[in-house]
Amino acid sequence: MSGLDPRSRTTPLAQTLVGLYRLSQGLQHRLRERAQAHGLSPAQAQALLFLKYARPGVRTIGGLAQRLGCAPATASEVADALERKGLIRRQPLPADQRVITLALTPAGAHKVNALEDLLDDLEAALATLPPTQQEALLQATQALVRVLQQAGHVVVYEMCWGCQFFRPNAHPNDPTAPHHCAFVDAPLPEPNTYLECPDFIPRSP
Repeated sequence: MSGLDPRSRTTPLAQTLVGLYRLSQGLQHRLRERAQAHGLSPAQAQALLFLKYARPGVRTIGGLAQRLGCAPATASEVADALERKGLIRRQPLPADQRVITLALTPAGAHKVNALEDLLDDLEAALATLPPTQQEALLQATQALVRVLQQAGHVVVYEMCWGCQFFRPNAHPNDPTAPHHCAFVDAPLPEPNTYLECPDFIPRSP
């Protein structure tokens, strides 16, 4: 991809773009490597991680499709493969028997625990940065994710920015908690807006 050739990128901004692209490549390689070591495809590994952390009401084929960014038919194929491996099972949602949910089996829970070291290498590298650089990187990353999400390139799944209770920048004079959650009626720190929330309800289109 010549547009990302470092030789044609000389400004700090352009070189940062190349660095982010290389970082993305590294993370994807790490995911493929860890998934393969456990006899999984990258999509299957992502599905197991999704089923561990998503709230019960969205552990469905539709929820999995949204997380993987694929069609429901493709998500169903991923679930079928995991079910054949004995890592997940389909079961009705207790609150609504018509809704079929996906759940980890004991073997699936064990497998996903073994996958959670995916980001250990990156975390160790980040830990070597001075605290001021870690904070600056956090703020820059959050800003980039927000821009990409608003442009539709990142699905901020079950996070504040797509929730009907989220009030962005409601407290401009409070840098520690500039946003507001109407569900709990309390100020909301910026880092918390990137965590999956069990009280998430998507905004109406």
